[in-house]
Amino acid sequence: MNIPSVDQSDRHVPINLRQSGPTSVEMLIDTRVRKSPYWHLSMDAGCWRASVYNRMYHPRGYVRPEDGGAMVEYEALVHHVTLWNVAVERQIQVKGPDAEAFVNFVITRDATKIPVMRARYVILCNEAGGILNDPVLLRIAQDEFWFSISDSDLELWLQGINVGRRFDVDIQEIDVAPVQIQGPKSVDLMVDLFGDAIAELPSYGLAEGQVSGHDVIISQTGFSGEKGYEIYLYDASQHAEDLWNTILQAGEKHKLSVIAPAHHRRIAAGILSWGQDMDQEVLPFQVNLAYQVPRKKDAPYIGKAALEEARDQLDVGVYPFTHQMVGMIMGGAPIDDYAPDFWLISQTAEASPTGYVTSPWFSPELGQNIAMGFVPIEASAIGTELWVHLPEKYSDIPGSPVAAQVVPVPFRESVNPNQREILQQRGMDAAL
Repeated sequence: MNIPSVDQSDRHVPINLRQSGPTSVEMLIDTRVRKSPYWHLSMDAGCWRASVYNRMYHPRGYVRPEDGGAMVEYEALVHHVTLWNVAVERQIQVKGPDAEAFVNFVITRDATKIPVMRARYVILCNEAGGILNDPVLLRIAQDEFWFSISDSDLELWLQGINVGRRFDVDIQEIDVAPVQIQGPKSVDLMVDLFGDAIAELPSYGLAEGQVSGHDVIISQTGFSGEKGYEIYLYDASQHAEDLWNTILQAGEKHKLSVIAPAHHRRIAAGILSWGQDMDQEVLPFQVNLAYQVPRKKDAPYIGKAALEEARDQLDVGVYPFTHQMVGMIMGGAPIDDYAPDFWLISQTAEASPTGYVTSPWFSPELGQNIAMGFVPIEASAIGTELWVHLPEKYSDIPGSPVAAQVVPVPFRESVNPNQREILQQRGMDAAL
């Protein structure tokens, strides 16, 4: 068997690095995987392909390749305003007298410092320090939090942690489904929907509102690096059409487009995708999330001992892992769609692969391909030259790798700098 020999000795289940390429497989739509309340509306908007995320069908393309594909959707995002069906961000509610204590125990950051009606990007780790999920955490009330989750079964994990009612809380998924409004004109559309005050909502701020008489929570968050918001609809299974159609109508004058979650823009912003850039066997320190491990949180939390031990090793120059995530610019023809494989990375053009790309795309602003990927520690310094084995469709010379170079992340400035960037500017390495 042709299995690349990239060192994955620090993993229990290696990443499948066989280069199988695109495969002609039709997705089966059946009742084992859930359809979100907005699924049929995405079909009406022209969705032609999907994946599965959090055991739900996830729209992943509206503009067909012959019409320009994902890069047409990119142009709509960076120049106008877009609507995304992101109901796959299932909302897990933790509510009760011990809600704050429970959340503080399962996330690495300090939940006691999150005010009511504010959100935070957080991570949850297992006892080995591996990343289980990286949700946006919304604090709706003193005794109520919502985990707006990435792609893993976080509800089951949280319920398992609380077997025997160690904490006086109820943990359950709720009938709340978000959409995202992303792009430079998003604030204009949101003002039309909710009034002038919404323009003053700070990054990761929350607000209550109504759309067509239905209650919603609004956050200034998103998965793009552009100006953007999320609208969380209560009782979404009943009111999805009202929300969706009202947004479409209000968005007409702003050139609103319905698009898929913009992985091309989130890569430029250095935003990670769970299951693609990290999983339960990856430590935060490997993927630029060291700031999520506070140095001054006294309260216990799951994974604390392992994470503090790993950081102590790193502080003295010892690496408890073999590979580090880096940003790269690289040659080749413009990568204009999702990669079907983890493309391989070598340290010289002739050498055997030692790393792999997780998230590649073409950056119109830089005029070249960009990517995030894992490389050996000794090849992770800024400026290091690498070679990426692209498929024939994108390679300069079929069968030969293209030149690449390690560069800082993000590749493009975000409208709202993330917490990692803010802390770097302040010379700090950990959030409170």
